[in-house]
Amino acid sequence: MIRRWLAAGILVLLLGVAGLLGYRALNRPAVRPSSGASQILPPAPAGDAETIETVASNGVALPTGGTPMAERVAVLGLLNKRNGESREVRLKPGQATRIGDVVIRLRACEQTAPWEQDQLTGSFAQVIVRGIDGHWRPAFSGWLYKERPGLNVVQHPIYDVWTKSCTMSWPDRGPDTTVLGAPGSGSEAATRSSAKKLATTSSDEADGEPTTPDTAEDSNDR
Repeated sequence: MIRRWLAAGILVLLLGVAGLLGYRALNRPAVRPSSGASQILPPAPAGDAETIETVASNGVALPTGGTPMAERVAVLGLLNKRNGESREVRLKPGQATRIGDVVIRLRACEQTAPWEQDQLTGSFAQVIVRGIDGHWRPAFSGWLYKERPGLNVVQHPIYDVWTKSCTMSWPDRGPDTTVLGAPGSGSEAATRSSAKKLATTSSDEADGEPTTPDTAEDSNDR
């Protein structure tokens, strides 16, 4: 009899704990995503037609120098591994395009400055793919380099994206370039005059006997 009452008490206690936990779970405030969290917002046109939209580039560290980022144009290659079809996608930084079940967003593109040792052409791209369940999921986000395709690869079983070009320009010289005077300028003329005078003096000394200044004292007269 005592065992029955003990078992019943334990059962009531367990039910009470379960009810308390369920009440807390139901009244827990919903967790809202932070304002800085990235959101997947692929374009949703009617059908599967290719579209291009402008997207915000806030929060992405963009290179500086040369052609302004908004005026650059990148050409990316897109390959469908299932049917072997490939095509070119031309975008400006801040634009996105949807082709079927894949969205490509371009955040930036860059060419190495001509005075740098390693010449690279890269683009910061984001690839978003729609799965068989209809949900859009990010497949890649990062830099893709034309000269070094193996440095960063889009690892997806169906789609592949790579950089083909980035149209931009750099200034003729870098920030540490030393600019010489123009031909005929005062500094260059003075340099040439000094060099000519030195050459004439050296030639005269080579043709005649060594000379001693009049004010020089004879070291042997002591």
